[in-house]
Amino acid sequence: MNSFAEYIREIRKSLEKGDSTEHTHRTALEALLEACDKDIDATNEPRRIACGAPDFNITRKEVPVGHVETKDIGVNLDEMERCKGPNGEQFKRYSALPNWILTDYLEFRWYAAGEKRLTVRVADFDGKGRIKATPDGDEKLDQLLTAFYHEPALTVGTAKELAQRMAGMTRIIRDLIIASFKHETEETERKLVQEARKPYGGA
Repeated sequence: MNSFAEYIREIRKSLEKGDSTEHTHRTALEALLEACDKDIDATNEPRRIACGAPDFNITRKEVPVGHVETKDIGVNLDEMERCKGPNGEQFKRYSALPNWILTDYLEFRWYAAGEKRLTVRVADFDGKGRIKATPDGDEKLDQLLTAFYHEPALTVGTAKELAQRMAGMTRIIRDLIIASFKHETEETERKLVQEARKPYGGA
């Protein structure tokens, strides 16, 4: 697909400048996601949802399809998938999403109903700002995105399934509240220490 070739060119051009970040490549990814299906809208930086703020919200004619989370090229996705490292907690929260993709722009991992369905690597990075497209990467990515876009909506068949999913979302919300409270407590303690130091000339 021509959109894939353009995507690789844009990623390569950004890397060659030497100062690219995770956000630099989002415009190219947005164009690719929408080019694969004319009815798809990929919203960059959408509003937060219960489990956090995935980078893209994917809809078809305003009907929710799924989400896409991006990481910078070179980030260890295997470590993240094991719920380890700096992004491990985020992966644990996003695992509750019914249909989503994790990508470092060169590798795409599709998860649905709590399981990893497909992984496609479209290019290899040499660590020196150069990438090389993999054979059949465009066709395989097209297959992955097509499956992602057409994944049936997750439905609840029994009261037990509903209870299990509600329990999962409750745990996510609880963890978010605890993390927020911990941050606010640490910030309050820091300010109290600063105030206590002022009479003694401390900052």
